[in-house]
Amino acid sequence: MKLPENLIQKLENRKQNNSLRKLPVFNNLVDFSSNDYIGFAKSESIFKSTHAYLLENEIFENGATGSRLISGNHSLYQIAEAFIADFHDAQSALIFNSGYDANVGFFSAVPQRNDVILYDELSHASIRDGIIMSNAKSYKFNHNDFEDLERLIQKFPDTNIYIVTESVFSMDGDSPNLEELVGLSEKYNCYLVIDEAHTLGVFGEKGEGFIQYLNLHHRIFARIMTFGKGLGCHGSVILGSKDLKEYLVNFARSFIYTTGLSPHSVATILVAYQQLEIEKQNIEKLRHNIVLFNQQKNLLGLKPMFVRSKSAIQSAIVPGNENVKRLAQQLQDKGFDVKPILSPTVPEGQERLRFCIHSFNSEEEINQILKLLETLFFKI
Repeated sequence: MKLPENLIQKLENRKQNNSLRKLPVFNNLVDFSSNDYIGFAKSESIFKSTHAYLLENEIFENGATGSRLISGNHSLYQIAEAFIADFHDAQSALIFNSGYDANVGFFSAVPQRNDVILYDELSHASIRDGIIMSNAKSYKFNHNDFEDLERLIQKFPDTNIYIVTESVFSMDGDSPNLEELVGLSEKYNCYLVIDEAHTLGVFGEKGEGFIQYLNLHHRIFARIMTFGKGLGCHGSVILGSKDLKEYLVNFARSFIYTTGLSPHSVATILVAYQQLEIEKQNIEKLRHNIVLFNQQKNLLGLKPMFVRSKSAIQSAIVPGNENVKRLAQQLQDKGFDVKPILSPTVPEGQERLRFCIHSFNSEEEINQILKLLETLFFKI
C-alpha cells in the first residue's frame, strides 16, 4: 500500500530542509564517529573469551525464550548482575535490553502522579520519551544551570521531586558540576537520577563511570549505565537500592513485556566487565588522546568552534545542515569517518561535526584530521 499523503509530506519537508536521514553504508575509514571509546566492540579477546565462557559452562541456547518474568531469566543474568553491582559498588543491578528501554522503563514507572520531574533541557530522547509516558508533571531547566533548577525546586515544596541529567551529554560532550548538583538535591531531599551512558569505560581508574570516580555514587538515587558505547556490546543496567530493583521488576513495562537478552549477549556483558577490571592501557590511551585532541585544536585556533568538553565527545559547531553535511563529506573523502549532526536532532543553528575520540586513534590521525578541519572550515 502507498504511504499516506501526510507522511509523504513529512518526508518531503525533511528533503527540503536537507535533514532527511539515511542509513549509512559500512566503510573502512578512520573511526572518529563510533561510541566504541576503548575498542571493546572490536576486541578479539572479548569475542573469544565470551565463546569460551559459554562452552565451559555448557550454555548452548541461542535465545532467552521469553521475558525474564516467564522463561527468560537464565542463570547468566544473576551472575552478571551480581558482578556489575559489585563493580559499581551498588546494592543492586538490573539489566535492561538497551539504554532506551532502561530510561523509558524507569521514568514511565517510578515517578508517580503528583510527583515532579525536573530534567536538563538537553536530556537524551529516551529520557524525554520516558517522561512523556509518566503520570508525573515535568519541567525542564536550562542546560547545566542550577540556579534555574533551584528556582523550579522551590516551586514544589512537600513534593517528591526527581532530578535527571547526564554525566556526559551525548551531543555536546560536556558535564554538569556533579558535586554541586548532588549537594542541591540533598538540600531539598530530591531523588537524583544520572544517565551515565557515555562515561562507562571512560572515567575512573577502571572505567567505572564519572559518578563513581567522584565518589558520589552512594548519594545518587539511580545510575543508568549503557553497554553499547564504552563497553562495546549491547544492553544497559539500572543501579540503585534493592527496593528500586524490586519495584522495577514489578512495574517497568519495558522490562516486563519484552523477551530477555540471549545468554550470548549477557555473557558478552559479563566478560566485557571482567575485562574492565584489568584493563588499564586502553583507558589511559583514551585519556591521552582526549588531552592531545584538545591541545591540538587550541594550537590550530579551532577552539572557538568547539563546545567545551573534556570527554571523548568533541563537537565542532558548523551552522546549517547543508554546510555541516558538505564538510563531513569532505572529511570522509579524505579517509576520516566523522558524522554530521543535523537539525532537528540538535537545534537549528547548532548543527555540528561530532568527533568521537578512541584509544585506538593514533596521534598522527588526530593531528591529520584537525589540520584538515582547519583547512576546510575556513573555506566554507
